[in-house]
Amino acid sequence: MAPAATVYHPATTMSVIMGAIMGVSDATAPPVSALAPVASALPAAEAERFDRAFARATGAALTERNSVRLLLDARENFPAWLDAIRAAQRYVLFESYIIADDRVGREFVVALVAKAREGVRVCVVYDWLGSTKWRAPWAELHAAGAEVHCFNPPSFGSPFAWLARDHRKSIVVDGEIGFVSGLCVNDAWMGNPAKRLEPWRDTGVEIRGPALIDIENAFAHVWGALDGAPLVFERPATATAAGHVRVRVIAGVPNAAGTYRTDLLVASLARRHLWLSDAYFVATAAYTQALRAAARDGVDVRLLVPGASDVPAVSLLSRIGYRPLLEAGVRVFEWNGTMMHAKTAVADRLWSRVGSTNLNVASWMTNYELDVAIEDPAFADTMAAQYERDLAYATEIVLTPRKSVRKKEPRPAPEGDAAGVRRAMAGSAGRAAAGAVSVGSALGAALTNRRTLATTEGGPLATVAVVIIGIAIVAAFFPRVLAWPIAFLAGWLGIAWAWKAWTLWRRRASTEPVREAERPVAPPSGEPRA
Repeated sequence: MAPAATVYHPATTMSVIMGAIMGVSDATAPPVSALAPVASALPAAEAERFDRAFARATGAALTERNSVRLLLDARENFPAWLDAIRAAQRYVLFESYIIADDRVGREFVVALVAKAREGVRVCVVYDWLGSTKWRAPWAELHAAGAEVHCFNPPSFGSPFAWLARDHRKSIVVDGEIGFVSGLCVNDAWMGNPAKRLEPWRDTGVEIRGPALIDIENAFAHVWGALDGAPLVFERPATATAAGHVRVRVIAGVPNAAGTYRTDLLVASLARRHLWLSDAYFVATAAYTQALRAAARDGVDVRLLVPGASDVPAVSLLSRIGYRPLLEAGVRVFEWNGTMMHAKTAVADRLWSRVGSTNLNVASWMTNYELDVAIEDPAFADTMAAQYERDLAYATEIVLTPRKSVRKKEPRPAPEGDAAGVRRAMAGSAGRAAAGAVSVGSALGAALTNRRTLATTEGGPLATVAVVIIGIAIVAAFFPRVLAWPIAFLAGWLGIAWAWKAWTLWRRRASTEPVREAERPVAPPSGEPRA
């Protein structure tokens, strides 16, 4: 518990972060610790401006007096999640992109069913595309009294709803403890020694304190979008202080791009270090330029990505983007293990981000995502130390004197034989939308000549060229082959949109307020109306 005499300035930590970023320091400031307030390195007005900039970029309010604990991989995350669920007394809010029909998935279903049967309110949201289609776990949860919703199942009225997914991974129990991570409920994260598959490398956080209210509100927003009714549950009237860590909960929703704006802002403000890890890296041109500019300005920018992905096409698209980064001085590393699935950032050992958002358009623009931005030097130092340990099990990608991209000699695994490790073959769902931005960028550059194409972009361009030529040949000689699918799709869309318009009109008619002239007037003497 903090001493009673401690006084907190609303922008203390951010002022230190911005002071470090701008090269301003307070020589008299004491060493920073996770449980002690930090001294301001900037004038209060300047600190408040930077704090407001982060608030506007993230779209998230700042909460103070939280505690945050770093959790690594399934070995630390899954036991902590299960312990919290089994200790629940009032409610469990559980949201995951993947809840698989496997050993890990059943273990969590059993724990949730047990709490529901005890009278604890259990609310579960899972994504239709990512999670199991097996009906048994959902039927068992329903039978136990749990409330379960599926996000975006196939719908005649929304033929392209599958493009937006609920990619979040969060748990809140009793308003006292919560978790945000990149891990899904799936055996893949545990590995399989018999098949030489290592556990997936991933990162999560355990949170206590006022930030839990924002995580609950993010869950309630998705719940309301699915159920049409607000989620109402009994929770503590006020959040209990648990530490001195400042947290912003960034609840990404389609088209809002809060995390994207934050990532661009951090890349622009970082002064010394910006270390990133990502599972499906296919950056936009704007974000690539932000990383290049930071590296050219002397920032130590590093990117850790999978050496082989469970979605092989994404690895190819990621590598297409290596050259411009390497030429600007960004250091790129590929993980030597089965799969690197963590989505993290640490800037200047002062600011950190952990969550579900990948550095690609699908995550930034179209999915429901959840991340926490943590403004705490001690936690950021822990993140940076873990990042350096991760690099010991990664291979750096470099440019040769002829400007070709190649790998350095791979570093040995800290334990065991790296050569015996198999790479990821299955897991999280594909990222077609993520790849579209890279291919689209290459096509746009080829059409408009707005930039010089990299030699590595020749392959995707050739593939698209072959596809387009094939379509042209089919259209010329077999027009009906294209006409019928187009007619079917146009008819489907027309009927779906007409149906939606009709339902909206009905809803409007049922909720439209009565005009004053049409309101019945109560009889003056309490007589019944005619």
